[in-house]
Amino acid sequence: MSGFKRRRLIQSALAAAVLGASGLAAGTARAGGTLRAALGGAHRSDNWDARNHADFFMVAAAQGAVFDTLTEVAADGSLRGELATGWDASADARVWTVTLREGVRFHNGKPFSAEDVIASLRLHLDPRAGSGARPLVASIAQMERLSDHRIRFTLSAGNADFPYLLADYHLLIYPAGQIDEAMAKGIGTGLYRVEHFDPGVRFLGKRVAGHYKDGQAGWFDEIEFIAMNDGAARVSALRAGRVDAINRVAPQRAARLRAAPGLRLQDVPGNQYYGFAMQTGAAPFDAVQIRQALKHAIDRHEMVDRLLLGHGRVGADSPLGPANQYVADLTPPPYDPDRARYHLRQAGLSSLTLPLSVSEGAFEGAPDAAELFRDSARAAGISLEIVPEQAEGYWTRVWRKTPFCACAWSGRVTEDWMFSTALQHGAPWNDTQWGLEQSPRFQALLGEARSELDSAKRRALYGEMQQILRDEGGLLIPVFANHLQAVSDRIATPATLGNLWQMDNARFAERWWRA
Repeated sequence: MSGFKRRRLIQSALAAAVLGASGLAAGTARAGGTLRAALGGAHRSDNWDARNHADFFMVAAAQGAVFDTLTEVAADGSLRGELATGWDASADARVWTVTLREGVRFHNGKPFSAEDVIASLRLHLDPRAGSGARPLVASIAQMERLSDHRIRFTLSAGNADFPYLLADYHLLIYPAGQIDEAMAKGIGTGLYRVEHFDPGVRFLGKRVAGHYKDGQAGWFDEIEFIAMNDGAARVSALRAGRVDAINRVAPQRAARLRAAPGLRLQDVPGNQYYGFAMQTGAAPFDAVQIRQALKHAIDRHEMVDRLLLGHGRVGADSPLGPANQYVADLTPPPYDPDRARYHLRQAGLSSLTLPLSVSEGAFEGAPDAAELFRDSARAAGISLEIVPEQAEGYWTRVWRKTPFCACAWSGRVTEDWMFSTALQHGAPWNDTQWGLEQSPRFQALLGEARSELDSAKRRALYGEMQQILRDEGGLLIPVFANHLQAVSDRIATPATLGNLWQMDNARFAERWWRA
């Protein structure tokens, strides 16, 4: 897919933006059977509290099966309602009135209503929770219940993308007054109820009878997710027929899987990037010259060729990719050891030694990527000391905790969603500590672009922000990596697969069926 066919929610006069909940066209889909998937991205600390979901297993089990969000990003990148059926905006995109779906019940029988939405969103405002969605919810100045199935959101400033933000996988809807129990047991409104959950090991879900998505999605009677963080083990399980689908296929295994009888390799371009995060609030990365030296000390084309084997493209240190509407045509910083040495001298150094924490838990091939980086940086007088880290708990123990480490993101469908989550001053998931001290201009542009309704002006604002990140930011994004995953011919899929997250936007349990 060449990019999201993003629906323009805001026209020049900001007419009412109401999108119905159009489900997956059934086509040849048929109900019945079991889906078994071996998935990487699982941890013993996994739980049903979406505020701390940071890896794939729980995103697929939670938003992709057991719970719902208010909106959903469809496979073609358009937005549709899930627990919301429509939304209207004021002329300045500051006040949004959302209509909720009627007749929905949680798995414990509690009727779904506006109080559940308000209680669930407020969870993310607790700074102790460290929710990646806190900046998104913090932009809501007021939530008013108009009726059991209507809510008015008043934002602190206009936001043309607000309905998209409600599709964030952290913003699951829990039953008000029963949230602790729901987080302990996995009680949602999704297509599958929890039958068994052993964190970091296995999840088993059973199809809910009489669900509001009947005839549109949720074709399997039962789904089983098996935690399998070892990439070779996942491939072996699929080839042996023990599972029907796997995620995170290493590029080195892609050709073999593509040629294997009875299997299909899915090679889906998107905004997923692999890279390294420099904490710009910590020495020596608080010096822009050091960051610039490292940008020119990494051979991006070599990484696409040798790490991804062509299953991706070169990055330019901005997290926006072709799946975004306002992606700028940036020239990536070239690999130039002499220029890197120049920036070191500007920082008062003739050489530099840095520890770099890496793990397969960050992304498939992260240790290999670090070695390529180490080898290319050596010519610039930069010595990278690779620190191997355990995959288990990498996102809680290492990421955001160490000054220089491997990182990976799937990206986000809108520019504001991505920048607000990862680069807004003080955001919990701001892994480079990028803030007002580093670039007051970037932070000012973020607020300005968010409330700007003119498309041409938004493009210019987001373009300048991307240039700032390329030239001064703390993110090293040498490559955008395609989503590589594989599925048995026993499983049928729609013709179009989502590229926001792995495995059809992590909703493969809803969207796929037995062949």
